[in-house]
Amino acid sequence: QVQFVESGGDLVQPGRSLRLSCEASGLTMDYYAIGWFRQAPGKGRQGVSCITKSDGVTWYTDSVKGRFTISRDNAKKMVYLQMNDLAPEDTAVYFCAAVGSGLGYCNPHTVLFDSWGPGTQVTVSS
Repeated sequence: QVQFVESGGDLVQPGRSLRLSCEASGLTMDYYAIGWFRQAPGKGRQGVSCITKSDGVTWYTDSVKGRFTISRDNAKKMVYLQMNDLAPEDTAVYFCAAVGSGLGYCNPHTVLFDSWGPGTQVTVSS
């Protein structure tokens, strides 16, 4: 069974930074593009960023471009989301998942293995 585990969430003030981590069991993580998603209170789950499996091609939703950076360490089988200059609207539970991909792109709209982890809570508040 595929299981993702997210960590690194916290309560921070606006303008601060956090780094989220994602690891998985039940699959060979470096075979897949990985995406980060978030779900704010009362809203649906939104794709935030994704990264291809080996060539490091990335995608970001407009609201986080220039502030968030996704990366992966295939040797450690980890994917990270560095979040800088956090704002209250970034408050959400953050999840990771395997996503579809092709040559030179990842597709956050195609989630593989419909198996979501518990997520990690990010709260941005003064």
